[in-house]
This record gives sequence, C-alpha cells and structure tokens, in this order.
Amino acid sequence: MAKKPKVLPSIEWLEPRVRAMRVISLLCYLGLVGLLCVYYLLIADLHGARPWVILLIELVPLLLLAPGMILGSARGHSWMCFVVNLYFIKGALAAYDPNRQLFGLLEMGASVAVFCSALMYVRWRFQLNRKLAGEGDISVA
Repeated sequence: MAKKPKVLPSIEWLEPRVRAMRVISLLCYLGLVGLLCVYYLLIADLHGARPWVILLIELVPLLLLAPGMILGSARGHSWMCFVVNLYFIKGALAAYDPNRQLFGLLEMGASVAVFCSALMYVRWRFQLNRKLAGEGDISVA
C-alpha cells in the first residue's frame, strides 16, 4: 500500500510562526541566563565561594550555544533543546530544598519555556525550508 505524502503547511502560515518562535526562544534563553545571573550574584548563599566562579560554571553550556541562538541557527536551537534539560533537572533538585524552592521552580519554568520554543522553532524552520525547496507541493498530473 502506498504511503500518503505529508502535506506541509503553507509558506504564509509558517513564516510568521518561525519569526515569532525565534524571538520567543531567544527571549526565554536570555531570561534563563538572567535568572541564573540574578540568583547567583545577588541571592544565593554560597558559603564563601566566589559567586562569579559558580556563575561562570553554570553558564558555560548556555554560552557555548549563544552564537547559534543569536544567529537563529536551527542546529543551535536543536542543541539547546538537549542542553536545557540539564537546567530543568537542576531546577527540580533545587525545588526540593525549602530554601531554594522558588528559584528551582523558576528555573524549571524557564527551561521548559526555552525547550518548547526552541523545539517549535526547529520544527517550523525545517518545514519552511522544505516548503521553500519545493517539497510538499501536490501537483495534479
């Protein structure tokens, strides 16, 4: 039995969503970075450790992917979907500590927002690229 070809959404439907998800994912990414900076530099009690050292260690994975996120690379956004799961896990662990519960919940929320928006950007970006390449056009012979 022949497999039905998937019909891609129209270019007019995809373009605004790709632009919106790129902006939303970048804002969520910057929000997560900002949350970490505010928490470790102003709020966290690190028991004598230097806050900027801890912050730098926390930000290394996010900063490695910053060029891809800023430039709108679909590959950079897809890698961000993998990396941001670490921050979700870290936030879940922090949420169990009564002293860091609010920070943990905020970190989990920010990481879920980054994950979902980056994932939707990648999905719609690849669909738009396929549509622009002429794939998915159904022609009647």
